[in-house]
Amino acid sequence: PGRLVVAGRLDREELCAQSDTCMLPFELLLSNPLQFFRVEVVLEDINDHSPVFQEDRVSFRIPETSVPGSRFPLEVAQDLDIGSNTVQEYNISPENEYFTVSYGSRTNGDKYVELVLEKALDREEQAEMGFCIIAVDGGFPPRTGTIEISIIILDANDNAPQFMQERYIGKVLENMPVGSVVLTVLASDPDAGVNGDISYQLSQAVGQSDSAFVIDPITGEIKLTKPLDFETAQKHEMIVRATDGGGLSAICKVLVDVVDVNDNAPELVVSSFSSPLPENTVPGTVVALFMVRDRDSGANGKISCALQDQLFFSLRPAYKNYYELVTVSALDREETPQYILSVTAADAGSPPLTTTQTFTVDISDVNDNAPVFNQTSYTMYVRENNVPTVFVGAVSAADADVGLNAKVTYSLAAEQGPERPWCSCISVNSENGHVFVLRPLDYEHLRQTEVTVSASDAGSPPLRANVTVRLVVLDENDNAPLVLYPAQESSPASSELVPVSAEAGYLISKVVAVDADSGQNSWLSYHLLRATDPGLFSVGLQSGEVRLRRPVTERDSVKQKLLVLVRDNGKPPLSATAALSALLLKDLSDVRLLHSSPASEDQAASLTTYLIIALVFVSLLFLISTAVLVARKVCRRKELKAGHVLYAADTLQSGLADAAAAGTLPRAYCYEISLTTGSGNSEFRFLKPILPSLPPQHCAVGQGPEEEQDFPGVPVSTEDMAPDNAGALSAGQFNALSFN
Repeated sequence: PGRLVVAGRLDREELCAQSDTCMLPFELLLSNPLQFFRVEVVLEDINDHSPVFQEDRVSFRIPETSVPGSRFPLEVAQDLDIGSNTVQEYNISPENEYFTVSYGSRTNGDKYVELVLEKALDREEQAEMGFCIIAVDGGFPPRTGTIEISIIILDANDNAPQFMQERYIGKVLENMPVGSVVLTVLASDPDAGVNGDISYQLSQAVGQSDSAFVIDPITGEIKLTKPLDFETAQKHEMIVRATDGGGLSAICKVLVDVVDVNDNAPELVVSSFSSPLPENTVPGTVVALFMVRDRDSGANGKISCALQDQLFFSLRPAYKNYYELVTVSALDREETPQYILSVTAADAGSPPLTTTQTFTVDISDVNDNAPVFNQTSYTMYVRENNVPTVFVGAVSAADADVGLNAKVTYSLAAEQGPERPWCSCISVNSENGHVFVLRPLDYEHLRQTEVTVSASDAGSPPLRANVTVRLVVLDENDNAPLVLYPAQESSPASSELVPVSAEAGYLISKVVAVDADSGQNSWLSYHLLRATDPGLFSVGLQSGEVRLRRPVTERDSVKQKLLVLVRDNGKPPLSATAALSALLLKDLSDVRLLHSSPASEDQAASLTTYLIIALVFVSLLFLISTAVLVARKVCRRKELKAGHVLYAADTLQSGLADAAAAGTLPRAYCYEISLTTGSGNSEFRFLKPILPSLPPQHCAVGQGPEEEQDFPGVPVSTEDMAPDNAGALSAGQFNALSFN
């Protein structure tokens, strides 16, 4: 036999919905043998669905006046199951005494569920309640569904308002501001909504004037509408009515007592006031006169006055309620230019009220302060040789006064005193105190001076102060050193005697010089400028001592001349020279020979003149010889080779012979001549020619003793000269002359 097997899960509610029966028809075909069958399968319901309400929560608004037995319908719970598996009953959880649930089917088969009121409601006792309705099906085990029920009890105006007190009594200060709350009345109504909303109305009692109060209709606060005055009305009586939204009302009485307070501050009325006051005002002077008053009475109208923290002013009673403000001590504008006086009037109330009047007293200036210099003395500096009207500094004085009393002008004091003579070289600007030197000053004549500068204010009478201004002249390097020793007069200076046996460091002499300047401008240094033999002497840089640098030798000249430079340390430095003479002697007998030295010197000077004339003559002969040789050279141009300087021996000898015959020297010679003085006998010697190829007999002058006698003491040296230089004596040849 074959078996029918369910291929998947079957859901009756999905296949047949809410049908009472659920049948699944299909055809069955068997192949061997071939047979055809019609099969119907009936699905039976199981309790697989719970009851479900359409809403999770339902609210009912039920008036508290509803009568018992009133019904309130609900929607039934839905269950997809059928038969006994559908909803069978409804229950209330938790149970209450006010409601039950009724359910069933109507005649037309429709099912219903209703809430039934079993007991009258009272909103004032319980305004809301809540419970659940549970739907239970007939399955096993049974399934349930729940819906929440909220009951809101609507109010009915079944209660009239009721005040907390039958009479309200309040106290209010007469100076309370408008709008202040005097007191608050309160009525209650257990009803809700409009029925419980209470509004308040205020009515004035009989015999009362216009009410100064108003009541807030919602809160019951009674407020002031205008200021109260205890002297006008001491008590106020009012009626307050409370009415709810349903028209029910209640009344109460309100009594307000006005409490007298010190609500009037003292008044201060000024009759006269004097400001500004001169600072030399005498003590006891009346500054202000004023009156005090208070509109209150009794202790609240009793007034006392006081002046706060003042040492220079005080209050004193005049008559009745008048007071005077007077000075009690001397005033000083420079210390306090303005006084702010506070006069306080206070009554005897509790708490006391006060009024403060401020008096601003300005103090006017009196010329009672002399100018004061910012220094006790001034020292100013100016360099000598200054330009005229040079600014050297400024004095400054301040005056503690104001206005014209503080305007300071400057001047030189007219009387300087015998120990401080008037100096016309200084001037001071009257407006700003600038000090000028009017003319150039010389440090060497005036090193410092003092003047008295006076500062005077413009007060009446004016006050003045004096200060000493010390002018110091600063040195400039405007004086050259002055040599004191050796004397530098035009007469011949005496010579220092130095023994030839003196060793190095031997003190020959000392140059003494001074400088009229000061400071570093007068620091002198000594330098050896020139000397006959510079290597023989040294000069002390600071001391000016002239000493031997080395021992004297026989080659040193007997008579030595030195020139010493004396220089100061100024910028730029100034200098002077000192000439010294020194004689190098073997013994004292040489000193006697010096007395005849002037004649020897004259003789040497004469001999020098003769030698110069001879040299000029020889030079002329040389030029003539050169010109002749040049002429002959032009004639023999074709025979000579271009650019050659040296000639053949026979030509040179012939030229020299011709020159000798003509009484001239050969053009190939140059001369160096030295003239010496210092002895009575001078020598003049010709040196040998510098051409060794020439025979001695061709020289213009021989080397015999006869030739030496012609020019004693003058040594001459010759050297070869180029032909192009012939005919002229070059500058180098003239420079070869030296005279000692």
